[in-house]
Order: sequence, then structure tokens, then C-alpha cells
Amino acid sequence: MTQFNDLSSLPRYLASRRSGRPRDMIAPGPDAAQMREIVRMALRTPDHGKLNPWRVVHVASDQRDAFAEKLTAAYRAEKPEAGRLEIEAMESFARQAPELLVVLYSPRESSKIPLWEQQLSAGAFVMNLLHAVHAHGFVGGWITGWPSYSDAVRDMFGSAPEQIAGFVFIGTAGQALEERPRPELDAVLSAWDPAKD
Repeated sequence: MTQFNDLSSLPRYLASRRSGRPRDMIAPGPDAAQMREIVRMALRTPDHGKLNPWRVVHVASDQRDAFAEKLTAAYRAEKPEAGRLEIEAMESFARQAPELLVVLYSPRESSKIPLWEQQLSAGAFVMNLLHAVHAHGFVGGWITGWPSYSDAVRDMFGSAPEQIAGFVFIGTAGQALEERPRPELDAVLSAWDPAKD
């Protein structure tokens, strides 16, 4: 059986890295000191221009009910025809996993660094968060979906032109992690042909 997130060495970890499903995460999650260290470690992210075009908002466990209330209100405002199952899905989204970090892409529009590069840096920052979570012995899951693309939800944590890069749920795996399909290496890696037009 594959050992995921094998911390015995960096190569073994990278070869076995696996996110967890937020709905399957249980306590414990990181404490306040561990959470600060996780974010501190993630700061070591490629960032052309040293702009740090990203920031993080921690939604504490005792704030999840308030988040669920605001999230479902935003969903109903945009989708007044929403049924019970859709609303319950939003409520479950807000309450899953012991800990939640909301990552905001915060573009520096006045910079000469292209926005595309800033977006890449924001994605790299989220990936670094997951690495730091796993390095602390927890599991993390990077989730987007409707809440990431809603301006009303974004406004709970920031303001335009920011965008939600994702919700990073953190906890302990409540079930064994399972492998997911990965691309074949040769479908991704190729050799440049200088003779090709």
C-alpha cells in the first residue's frame, strides 16, 4: 500500500504528496503556533518582483457558523431558485475540516510584473501552504468551486481586484488517503526539436 506524504525524505515526500478530502478531515488540526509556522514556511514562494501578490485569512473554528450563514446568504442572493440540497452543500462546505485558510490573490496592478506572473505566484503560494501543512503531519485540501468565483464571498475577506485563489482546509485524515489518476510522464515531458517550424 502506498504511503502518502512520506516525510522520511524530501524526494519521498514529493513522490508521494497527496491532498486530503476536506469532508473526511477530523481533529486535530494545527494549533495557533503551528498555523503561523505553516504560513511562514509558505512565504518562501517564487515571486518575481517581490510583490507578494497573495495573502491569507484564517477562519477560526468558532467562526464557521457565521461563515456558513454568510455563504448561504450569498448563494441564495445569486441563485434564488436554489434547492435544499444546494444550500446544505454550502453549509457543509463552510464547516468541513478543523481549520480553514482563505487565500486571496492580491494583484499589484501598478507593477511592471505581468498579472499572469502574479497569478502563477499565487498558485505557487497555495502549493507551498499544502507542503507546509503536510510537513507538520496534517493533511490539506485546496478547494475552489462557486465560493471562489463569487464577488460577494470575496468581499467577506477582501475587495476588488482581489480574487479568491482557493480555500485550504486543514486537519487530520479521517480515512486512508487514496491515489488519484496522474498523467503519464511522457504525456507531459517532451524534448525540443530545433528543426521543427
